[in-house]
Amino acid sequence: MAAPKVLIPFYSRTGTIERLARAVAEGAEAEGAEVRLRRARELVGHDIMTSVPGWKESAEAMNARYPAPTPEDALWADAVIFGTPTRFGIVSSELKAYMDGLGGLWIQGKLVGKVGSAFAGSGQPHGGNEATVLSLWAPLAHLGFIIVPTGYADPVMFAGAGSPYGASVISGNPPSGPTEAELAVARFQGKRVTQVAKKLFAP
Repeated sequence: MAAPKVLIPFYSRTGTIERLARAVAEGAEAEGAEVRLRRARELVGHDIMTSVPGWKESAEAMNARYPAPTPEDALWADAVIFGTPTRFGIVSSELKAYMDGLGGLWIQGKLVGKVGSAFAGSGQPHGGNEATVLSLWAPLAHLGFIIVPTGYADPVMFAGAGSPYGASVISGNPPSGPTEAELAVARFQGKRVTQVAKKLFAP
């Protein structure tokens, strides 16, 4: 079959989720996927961004590396793996805004049967990673995705990183992650989602 097409739309402010997203991409590419990495854009104004040291500079650097995700990217993809930092236990507003923008595809049923998955990051061990991934399953179901978790389907899942729902990072404050164990789970997630997409879309 043709290479599975995997879209990884993510939001990252400091670069932590970006590194996890790149590891997910590595796992997908190792399974033969064609990958698009896309960074969701800020919704806040310049004054708020400049009030936090490094935010504006980090955003500009990542925006230069990655285009913003579009509905056309989701239409192109066989699988979409969403990545976000936790915001009070749920998805960031930046990534949610992208998901909300998929309504035109939803009403046409264009996303039904595609593979969907999610990963997250928080600053503290109990900062909401699992709740955030699970919160993303609801819109994935509404959009018609076939949700693929990581499960305990690989030995990397027993190293104390990630969860059976999706890869995650506990970055600390200031951020210092992801660890190699966290990156290994992210690579596995990319691999697993690509494997499922191959089976679903094989001729």
